[in-house]
Amino acid sequence: MIGCLIGEVFALEAPTVLLNVNGVGYEIDTPLSTFCQLQKGQKVTLWTHLAVREDAQQLYGFSNSKEKTLFRTLLKVNGVGPKMALGILSTLSVDLLIQTIEHDDVNTLVKIPGVGKKTAERLLIELRDRIKTLSAGSAIGSNHAVQLSAHSAVAEAEAALQSLGYKPLEAQKAIAAVKDQFTDVADLIRAALKSMMK
Repeated sequence: MIGCLIGEVFALEAPTVLLNVNGVGYEIDTPLSTFCQLQKGQKVTLWTHLAVREDAQQLYGFSNSKEKTLFRTLLKVNGVGPKMALGILSTLSVDLLIQTIEHDDVNTLVKIPGVGKKTAERLLIELRDRIKTLSAGSAIGSNHAVQLSAHSAVAEAEAALQSLGYKPLEAQKAIAAVKDQFTDVADLIRAALKSMMK
C-alpha cells in the first residue's frame, strides 16, 4: 500500500523516525542499521512496510529494498512478529543473516534478544529456501553514519540497544566497553553488539 516515503527527518527517537512528507509526519519504526544512518533535517527515502492490525497501523522503514524484503520474509516465519524481525535486522546485517542461515548457525541466532533455540531452529528451517533469492543479490552499499558528540552518541547507542530488548545494565556495560574506541552511534552499536554476540 505504501511502498516508500520520501521526506525530511523531523525527529529521531530510537528506533522510531518521524518523517515529514509534504507537511505530514509519519512515525516509522526502523532497524538500527537504518536508524543509525539518519540525522535530523536529512532528506531520505525509506522503503516501507505497513502492518495493519485490529488495534493499530504501524509503518516500518528500511534504507533499501533488500532489507525490506528480508523483513517481510522474516514475518512469514511462524512466531516471528515485527518487533522480533526488527531486532534480528538490528543485530545482524542482511548479508550476515543470509550467511548465518546458509551455514545453519543456531548459535549466532540465539544471541539475538528474544530468539530462543526453538525460534532459531524454525528460522533456519523456514528461511533456508527463501533466502536463496536474496543471497543472489548484491551486497548493500554503506551509507554515512550520523556523527554526534561523544556523550549523546553513548546515550543514543544505549537507548537503541534497550529498544532491541537488552536490559539497561547490559546496554550500559556493552557501550562502556567500546565507547573510547568509537565516536559515532553506528560504530558504537555495531561494536557493542559484536562484543555481546561472542
